[in-house]
Amino acid sequence: MQKQTYQNNISKLFGIELPIIQGGMIWASGWRLAAAVSNAGGLGLIGSGSMYPEVLREHIQKCKSATNRPFGVNIPLLYPNIEEHIQTVIDEKIPIVFTSAGNPKTYTSFLKQHAVIVVHVVSSSKFALKAQEAGCDAVVAEGFEAGGHNGKEETTTMVLIPAVCDAVNIPVIAAGGIATGKQMLAAMVLGASGVQIGSRFVASAEASSHIDFKNLVIQTKEGETELSLKKVTPVRLIKNKFYQQIHQAEQQGASKEELEKILGRGRAKKGMFEGDLEEGELEIGQASCLIKTIMPAKEIIDEIWTEYKEGIQKLTLNLEP
Repeated sequence: MQKQTYQNNISKLFGIELPIIQGGMIWASGWRLAAAVSNAGGLGLIGSGSMYPEVLREHIQKCKSATNRPFGVNIPLLYPNIEEHIQTVIDEKIPIVFTSAGNPKTYTSFLKQHAVIVVHVVSSSKFALKAQEAGCDAVVAEGFEAGGHNGKEETTTMVLIPAVCDAVNIPVIAAGGIATGKQMLAAMVLGASGVQIGSRFVASAEASSHIDFKNLVIQTKEGETELSLKKVTPVRLIKNKFYQQIHQAEQQGASKEELEKILGRGRAKKGMFEGDLEEGELEIGQASCLIKTIMPAKEIIDEIWTEYKEGIQKLTLNLEP
């Protein structure tokens, strides 16, 4: 499919054709997915949160070999080896870094000194303003429909996007519950300049997530995910055996320490990467109920963009007197 370059402040900022950004999800967003998304005209992100420093460097180098288009790295600021990840992206001359789950002031100025475009993921207008003050070039406003690290405020994307757009002067990328072109259009109408999509790409052919997890994602129905672990780090989980353990403990008023004990170590890897669908931590967004098939990343982007353009045409027709 021929795509026309879509020039707005986000596509110009990143040097991409379409304002579609793939989320940097742990255990799903390796070099294959990032390269495939970038080659299809979007912005691919390597998810460094589940990588050792040497593994991140390997993924960056393989991604460079697989695409000549811009790609970036997502770095959760709570990552234990954060300094090494920051140095790796500097050494490898990564042009775009998305940061999340922490204070953007910590590394934004340092990254920008090395000509890195910095985007921070936020869950409220208050944190969007902090990201702007820290010097970020854009923010991702992520509603509580999202999977992965989430906001405790539980503000929905439909409310969060216009609120953040009113609060800041830098470009806003919408995230949380977005998996289709129609939803992308809605986000853009609300003021966003682009969208970041996670769950849809978890179920892509190139994602490094386990095939059993991908198959479960496309079978997930409405109401089968829930925001959990708010005392630890809020994540949206599929309701499996592990979720039920957490849910029961939370209902009984478990402390942060008690929840951390149940969580243990390597729980997300066990579920999303190794395919343990009962004992593993299975992070996914509410949009999973809209995902019906596992597709190559290029086909996902083409479908979203076609539906987006068709939505504009239908909206125009509906508004005609």
